[in-house]
Amino acid sequence: MSVLSKPAAAERAVNVERICVRRLGLAGYESVWHDMQAYTDRRDASSDDEIWLVQHPPVFTQGQAGKAEHILAPGEIPVIQVDRGGQVTYHGPGQIVVYPLIDIARKGIGVRDFVHRIEESIIRVLAHYGVTGERLAGAPGIYVNGAKIASLGLRIRRGRSYHGLAFNVDMDLEPFGRINPCGYAGLQVTQLAAFTRVACRDVENRLVASLVCQLGYSEIAGDWSREPKG
Repeated sequence: MSVLSKPAAAERAVNVERICVRRLGLAGYESVWHDMQAYTDRRDASSDDEIWLVQHPPVFTQGQAGKAEHILAPGEIPVIQVDRGGQVTYHGPGQIVVYPLIDIARKGIGVRDFVHRIEESIIRVLAHYGVTGERLAGAPGIYVNGAKIASLGLRIRRGRSYHGLAFNVDMDLEPFGRINPCGYAGLQVTQLAAFTRVACRDVENRLVASLVCQLGYSEIAGDWSREPKG
């Protein structure tokens, strides 16, 4: 079922303090991508901001500026050209993908600040698990000891965001070796499970709570549990 079949609360007055969180489970990349585009195109000034949580079956996605030479040996994993920024990355089970569908113009957040807040939310989640996450100048995403643990790729259309972040939690990292991740040859990739025992649902909850805090919302609606807080 398309996520668009769920009501988006367009009928009621906008509450800029509220965000709707939707858990999509394991879902194909293309269908979710097209639903994001459709939601962004049809939303209006009274539509809630939303966060979609999903894991994707194995897929490589190539950003608008992506270069074919960064896809080394995809094998049986499909490659999809998409409309986000950035180069090629990999999505697969055990990686938490978060799509913040935010009217950043309405929130009064600039693009650079928006990216910074998303990165900060990841850094704080890592800190909860005793892991130090860092930014690298000119290379969006979060790194641990120089290895990438979370990537960002956004699209802003008419002041509204879609696409988002991918956080490696407990997954098969082998497919990253088939590409130059984010366009960087030899870039090492890591995951949270390399440092501590984790459950994806726990990390997912903490990541949403951190994002909600960083983006300045006080009310959460939708299929979301507030526990654990962090």
